[in-house]
Amino acid sequence: MKQKVAIARALANDPEVILMDEPFASLDAQTRLLLREELLRIWERDKKTVILVTHNIEEAVMLCDRIAVLSAAPGVVKSIVTVDVPRPRNFRSMRDPDFGHCVEKIWDLLRYDVDKAMRESHPSQTPEQEKSMRRKPLFDWWD
Repeated sequence: MKQKVAIARALANDPEVILMDEPFASLDAQTRLLLREELLRIWERDKKTVILVTHNIEEAVMLCDRIAVLSAAPGVVKSIVTVDVPRPRNFRSMRDPDFGHCVEKIWDLLRYDVDKAMRESHPSQTPEQEKSMRRKPLFDWWD
């Protein structure tokens, strides 16, 4: 409910641009889906410019027309991805093959930085362990 109120408050002054920083991060999955669809409905009606900051790839593809994919620190724009999923979008849009292709494209851009950050968070490894981990898939080190 707090998120819905925050969205309503942001729209109350009829701004030209709305900045949303991780607006759905604290919500459960079902509520997140409902609020995404509500935001899409509001966007279709008002056509406001929304700048959305999120770490959720599916959320970005669902809500955005263009996605600026950032690198790890210092946060340089690696690529700007155009979302080719037709509007209006809703929960069923996630089954669209273009949706899946866009998610994959973004993940391919992020994967190296995410993998590197995870490896750096385990600095107690010997160089030999580090070398062997480079050949393993992302989550094999977890075992």
